[in-house]
Amino acid sequence: MSGPGRSPDDATRAPPGATRRATTGDSGRLVRVWDLPTRLFHWLAAALVAAAYLTWRLNWMDWHGWVGEAVLALVLWRLLWGFLGSDTARFAYFLASPRAALHHLAQIRQREPDRDPGHNPAGGWMVLLLLALLLGETLTGIYVANDVADQGPLTELTPAPLANLISALHRLLWQALLAAVILHLLATYAYFALKRHNLLLPMVTGRKRLPDSVPAPRIAGLARALTAFLGAAAVAAALANLL
Repeated sequence: MSGPGRSPDDATRAPPGATRRATTGDSGRLVRVWDLPTRLFHWLAAALVAAAYLTWRLNWMDWHGWVGEAVLALVLWRLLWGFLGSDTARFAYFLASPRAALHHLAQIRQREPDRDPGHNPAGGWMVLLLLALLLGETLTGIYVANDVADQGPLTELTPAPLANLISALHRLLWQALLAAVILHLLATYAYFALKRHNLLLPMVTGRKRLPDSVPAPRIAGLARALTAFLGAAAVAAALANLL
């Protein structure tokens, strides 16, 4: 239905980057919220973490090291993308105060429309935790690999107690990362079961149904993402040779 001063065409015209639901009386529309690079990062990181575990269990340590370097490049790219990327990828866009995150979690049983274009207040902090754990795990892993192979200019300069601490930290961070991943999966299921918010599908399709009152986020271009990745890959390669 069209409101006062609006034509029937205006009632069905979607805002930029979105298409309206055809169902009569439903004002929500389908919005592009996740860019392709962010979605690729999400699924590649998940696959590489699984590959890191598999190569470790099979004692394929050369492959394990290469996987770790690939994860490091991805994480460094994601950190850059948190400042240069699309709205929903930027830390300033989705990081809420701890109080807001706790308030959001307290309302997890409340059924309501999903009004968050990207990460919700609690999910934003989970993203930061996962990135920190991945960064720490990959950096300590590169040092441990170089220490075993007697490679890297910092190997000979690092005192033995510090080297042992780094090795222990690498094992500890792996356990913390597994716990965080499990918590992330459980939270995704809880949001679907309790609030009927499907957080998984938008990370596959890039689109999400939002109320009309929520503006569509700005999406960054692929050229910027590629430039950021080349820079991140160069830094990751330098760190792999340094640590």
